[in-house]
Amino acid sequence: MVTFDDVRRIGLQLPEVTESTWYGTPGLKVRNKGFCRLWGEREHRRDQVHDTEVLVVFCELEMKPVLLENHPRVLFTVPHYDGYGAVLVRLADADIDDVADWLEDSYRRVAPPTLVHRLDRA
Repeated sequence: MVTFDDVRRIGLQLPEVTESTWYGTPGLKVRNKGFCRLWGEREHRRDQVHDTEVLVVFCELEMKPVLLENHPRVLFTVPHYDGYGAVLVRLADADIDDVADWLEDSYRRVAPPTLVHRLDRA
């Protein structure tokens, strides 16, 4: 079982990541740009998902269907994210290594090229 504490620990190892809030929920940012956040109570109510913490991460829009198909128990989407490169992660059902990969991918979509280059050199 993965928690937001795990997400925080993994994410803060990436270059220039800070913990913050984003849409009123805990999240991680790189140079003030969010790349992951927890769903808030409003989203849980709106989308009828109450069983787990849900993490929002970015992905390539073209890869979204593949990710959803390959991880049906863990990843999902809702109409709010239709046409948008983001997937939702049921943290309680997630594997820590997968979450680390998804966090890094999300980070790469938001971080400036200089930081991505620094990550690649590390």
